[in-house]
Amino acid sequence: MAEKPVALEDRSDGGDGRRYAPSTARNREPIRDVFTVHGLTAGDVLEIASGTGEHGAFLTDAFPGLRWTYSDIDAAGRASQQAWRQAAEHERLSGPLVIDASSDDWGEVEGRAWDLIVSVNMVHISPFAATEGLLRGAGRLLKPGGHLFLYGPYARNGEIAPSNAAFGENLQSRDPAWGVRDLDMQIMPLAKASGLRLESVVEMPANNLSVLFRRS
Repeated sequence: MAEKPVALEDRSDGGDGRRYAPSTARNREPIRDVFTVHGLTAGDVLEIASGTGEHGAFLTDAFPGLRWTYSDIDAAGRASQQAWRQAAEHERLSGPLVIDASSDDWGEVEGRAWDLIVSVNMVHISPFAATEGLLRGAGRLLKPGGHLFLYGPYARNGEIAPSNAAFGENLQSRDPAWGVRDLDMQIMPLAKASGLRLESVVEMPANNLSVLFRRS
């Protein structure tokens, strides 16, 4: 995929290179709570499409057992992730790496077994090939028993919340390859083919879902 900015919202800059996304301010505590309930509090984490880098910084502060690696195809995102890494008061943030999720070669992370792969708000703001590659990558790189965590808006079995339907139409007006995906009809077959089992679906603010898969 070609590198291009994918932010859908204005992201403020604190003056030191760290960027701040309004959506992260709204969802980081609910995501932290899902991590707590499901025991995602220690291990090696690879984040795909890390955005501003706030989630990695926030969750590694919350959970000292997490070691988090950033990645993104977006240069502006990587610059912010690097700034968050430099500002951290610990050494458990690494990267950012350039990883094209649609590829079957994720570079230096290949050959390493990961406890958790995380992707927040990427699936709907990317071509579906990125989602296909993300699920394949999780099946390839997660440890047995490891988890894939997804967050974002989804349809369920052909049913979609009106706000998500409107959002999906807006996304497709920006790029026909983007759009709100159907968890059951589009994502689940990919997960099954990659050896991933659905473990939990948690309703989140603003009609978003946290979706947790476990590798067999």
